Amino acid sequence: MSVRVGMVSLGCPKNQVDAELMLGCLAEAGYELSEDVAMADIAIVNTCGFIESAKSEAIEEILELAALKKEGRIKALIVTGCMAERYRDAILDEMPEVDAVVGIGSNHKIAEIVERIAKESRFSSYGEKENLCMCGKRIRTTLPFYSYLRIADGCNNKCTFCAIPMIRGKFRSRPMEELVEEAKQLASKGVKELTVIAQDTTEYGSDLYGKRMLPELLNKLCEVDGLKWIRVLYCYPEKITDELLDVIANQPKMCKYIDMPIQHVSKNILRAMHRPGDRESLTRLISHIREKIPGVVLRTTLMTAFPGETQENFEELIDFVREIQFERLGCFIWSAEEDTPAFDLPDKVDPETAAVREESIIDEQSRVIDMWCESMVGKKIEVMTEGFDRLAECYHGRSQGEAPEIDGKIFFDTDGKKLRPGEFVTVEITDFMDCDLVGRIV
Repeated sequence: MSVRVGMVSLGCPKNQVDAELMLGCLAEAGYELSEDVAMADIAIVNTCGFIESAKSEAIEEILELAALKKEGRIKALIVTGCMAERYRDAILDEMPEVDAVVGIGSNHKIAEIVERIAKESRFSSYGEKENLCMCGKRIRTTLPFYSYLRIADGCNNKCTFCAIPMIRGKFRSRPMEELVEEAKQLASKGVKELTVIAQDTTEYGSDLYGKRMLPELLNKLCEVDGLKWIRVLYCYPEKITDELLDVIANQPKMCKYIDMPIQHVSKNILRAMHRPGDRESLTRLISHIREKIPGVVLRTTLMTAFPGETQENFEELIDFVREIQFERLGCFIWSAEEDTPAFDLPDKVDPETAAVREESIIDEQSRVIDMWCESMVGKKIEVMTEGFDRLAECYHGRSQGEAPEIDGKIFFDTDGKKLRPGEFVTVEITDFMDCDLVGRIV
């Protein structure tokens, strides 16, 4: 009788790629993979450990599966991912329901660990972070026509609020030839959209080639037959060059979309975060990007309530949101992460004030999004069909302006015409609801 293994992967797309590689290892070892983790013999939770809310989500998922284990529905529970790497044996000590904890440096041993767990329980496996396998067979968990391409792991940026360098280690690029080959394989399997990811995509190549090589990599990826859209996430603002902007502007396959986490704009807060720049330099950069790439969609992430953030600092931040009018924006409250430099900083913002500030930014951005959506009404845009929404009784998809699993969708009517998932169509935007556009096929 075959052993069924199920996995729940939490957190970012980078963690999702780790999960896909582990699923590939399990499939090659002959294990049956269960899409429903509750129906599996062995359950794996691939955790995120970036901020407190992510850890809480991971713990909640582990406890839900632990309840199924107690009922006898699953036989063993394994914890992998960033939280496993960060807290190691503390998870075994504090969560008796967990049978094994696996650090990222042992991901490639996941099949051996599943085999071992049938004979032994309550153990951990940790390899060096640098041993994290970034290539190999993947069981992709995205829709068939798009995929992530992880170009590096780890991070050399020393942002004081961030535990990623501690969890993932130093920045490590993958060879360009390996990445181009993987992109070709994905395209041969029907992938039309490739999303390029890393902790810091703009740093790509600095360790392998002695200089940053993201523009060169993107040019090579644009030569891969079968790919139609290439999107880049996690570009650090101070590393966005004219060379990179020219590639995005001039390569037809490049999505006119830049994800650029800036965190804050007040100079003193950015310095406390160990981040360069200020409101003036960021405003100048964004103006330059929009000049170089007309119609570009800009996404950013902001952090409020960092220790020392005054009301004046916050007002500068929210005024910046009003002024710049990002097409996409996320905001979260600073999380006190142990062993990060910011953990012991004085002048912490009280939780109630922090919540009000976060809500204020989200409300302001909602108004910005409404204005942007209204500006899209009447325009005709290319949309990749993702599926049919039976409740709304129409198709839905995304344009270059919506990153998969992050941004909104476009809902559109086809006047009865049947479409295949992954098919590209032209849609005229007629309306919007919340953050989603509504239209009809042209």
